[in-house]
Amino acid sequence: MLPTPEQIEEYIKQGIQCTYLKVEGDGQHFFATIVSPDFEGKRLIQRHQLVYAAMGERMKEEVHALSIKAFTQAEFLQNSTS
Repeated sequence: MLPTPEQIEEYIKQGIQCTYLKVEGDGQHFFATIVSPDFEGKRLIQRHQLVYAAMGERMKEEVHALSIKAFTQAEFLQNSTS
């Protein structure tokens, strides 16, 4: 059975503290926008690694592709007002 966007959100929330999280997708390809204090001081690759760690083996077994937009709170506010 293919995972739902809501299930992907739950997987991410289990490993990352999120102040905003939205996942969209069709069961194989997902798009996640994540705002987290866990991303403070981390480079983009480190942020993605945190998300992949939260997803665990599901990235190999259940999810074909996950596109990630990972922001700190300040970055998210800046992007939403520009």
